Amino acid sequence: MDTVVLEVRALDAVLADVSQAMKGGRQEGEARISFATPEVLWRVLTAKRWEILKALCGAGPLPIRELARRVHRDVKAVHGDAMGLLKAGVINRAAHGGVEFPYKSVKVEIVLQAA
Repeated sequence: MDTVVLEVRALDAVLADVSQAMKGGRQEGEARISFATPEVLWRVLTAKRWEILKALCGAGPLPIRELARRVHRDVKAVHGDAMGLLKAGVINRAAHGGVEFPYKSVKVEIVLQAA
């Protein structure tokens, strides 16, 4: 899978999909990372973290120092943002140090409905 979908979905909908997948049901072709609300998504994906994500797309595993060089930021600041993305499950730790984002592209899906 080359694309991941960042989406806003209720927990019960995500759990229903997981349950269906565990029963051998049909699964969609794209990987998905779900957030409970748009506010949570934007809290995790700040502008600076979005830059990190863009730098990691298709790049393979990168040490934090190299990632900081690519986004033209301080290593300590990039480390803090990378830890936030790791904690949220958006990026992964690389096997030999550093971090990775195993996708080449990102699609963001948010549906705004009338109250």
